[in-house]
Amino acid sequence: MRLVIALLALAVVTTTASAQPAPPPATPGEALFVVSGRGYGHGVGMSQYGAYGMAKAGYTYDEILRHYYTGIELGPASTNDVRVLLAEGRRAVTIASTVPFTIRDATGTAYNLPAGPVTIRPNLEVPTIEGPVVAVSPLVVRPGKAAPLSLDGRLYRGSLQVSTQSGYLRVVNSASLETYLQGVVAGEMPSSWPLDALRAQAVAARSYALANLVKGKPFDLYADVRSQVYLGVAGEKPSATEAVRSTAGEVVLYGGKVASTLYFSTSGGKTASAADVFGVSIPYLVSRPDPWDKLSPYHRWGPVLLGARTVQAKLGLGGRVLDATGVATPSGRLRTLAVQTTAGSETVPASLVRTALGLRSTWLTIGALRLDRPSGPVVFGSSLQLSGISRGLVSPTLATSADGSVWTPTGPLTPDANGSVSFTVKPTRVTRYRLEVEGAVSPALLVQVTPRLQLVRATEPDVLTGTVRPKLSGATVSLERKNGASWLPAGQATVDATGAFRVELTLVPGSYRARVSAAEGLAAGVSPVLVVTG
Repeated sequence: MRLVIALLALAVVTTTASAQPAPPPATPGEALFVVSGRGYGHGVGMSQYGAYGMAKAGYTYDEILRHYYTGIELGPASTNDVRVLLAEGRRAVTIASTVPFTIRDATGTAYNLPAGPVTIRPNLEVPTIEGPVVAVSPLVVRPGKAAPLSLDGRLYRGSLQVSTQSGYLRVVNSASLETYLQGVVAGEMPSSWPLDALRAQAVAARSYALANLVKGKPFDLYADVRSQVYLGVAGEKPSATEAVRSTAGEVVLYGGKVASTLYFSTSGGKTASAADVFGVSIPYLVSRPDPWDKLSPYHRWGPVLLGARTVQAKLGLGGRVLDATGVATPSGRLRTLAVQTTAGSETVPASLVRTALGLRSTWLTIGALRLDRPSGPVVFGSSLQLSGISRGLVSPTLATSADGSVWTPTGPLTPDANGSVSFTVKPTRVTRYRLEVEGAVSPALLVQVTPRLQLVRATEPDVLTGTVRPKLSGATVSLERKNGASWLPAGQATVDATGAFRVELTLVPGSYRARVSAAEGLAAGVSPVLVVTG
């Protein structure tokens, strides 16, 4: 009779285990994005490293310009003065000269000042020989004997206009266009480069300045990348000045008008069209082959490793980033980035991707590595199906480690057409997994392995027996009985050399389970529930 009861109890255990639902799907893990790229800058117009390479190959500056700007002509343009914004929102500025100089205010009153510095504040008080005088905005500061004026320690040719704006000061430098260019060319291109590269830069800078004069402001140009980098006298170099003077008044024309001659550092082998990058088609700004920029250190670059949480924070996304894929333009550059997050899908423009993530260009290859977290631990002796992503990367490999210090490759993986990978593992203890490619590894995935415990009712009365695999000889097994929603201690046993254990107790109907603590590289394990009916 006892044998029948034991068999019935075992049948109850077997039925309970087989009726358990399938485990839930894996949870997407932490992604790593591996970004490699080509070029530096927006990619439209003249590649400066390309101009350098062409000049070294013997091309003249006009040939360089005609290569990068399609269908253009070179011709003369006016060389009037330009007004360059040097400073605004300032509470004080110091202007100095090595020779006597003059300040004239809006009333036409002139104040002659000796050589040396003068500090001007928003009240526009001028320290004249007769004493301080409050002048009327704007002030025009003119040098004496053509000596450059200093603004806060930096020298500029021409005159300086100081005006007030909502209690602050604005300073604008008025100079001839050619003088302005002398302070621009060496700031935009190394002055040690060949003269024809510098000449191409001078003509492009002159054309760009005239085609992009600021409208509706009391100045024509900014002194920074909003227009072009203008360093004043400090930016003048003999070779750059020669390039400006030998192309004086020469500009790029398209259809009889001065062309907006965009330029940038490095193309990566091919320039981009304005339509690709800015969404506006400009006939002289089309994609052009550029084999000459291979001398650039930025011809190809990367990999740059970006964690999913970094991407989320810098792009201002609303959920954890799970995956990202790029949509390319005809010239190969990124148009948009399609990002999958826990909050849904988002599309990010390429320009924002580049600036927010600090990348050199939008000609990008975006690889992704990710291992997904299984729904729970794996029982000793069982296999586990792992999945993840390895997209856009060469020769991904699975590696394992017991403690995260030493990693052992276990074999290559073959992603499907979408970059998904799936493989079966059979760990015998708690194991870390990661995907490896040259130059990058995915965040590690920790897989818990629990002992396999079996608990059955013995043929003897008031005895439960069981086994532990692996054997874990000497381990302590705790027997628990369910009481409402809680599990309470009901007995204890020690695993013998064969991996078996035996617990004597007063059996009452109810649910029982056996538990063993974490040991020997295994997580804590629990047996299936044994239901005792009588």
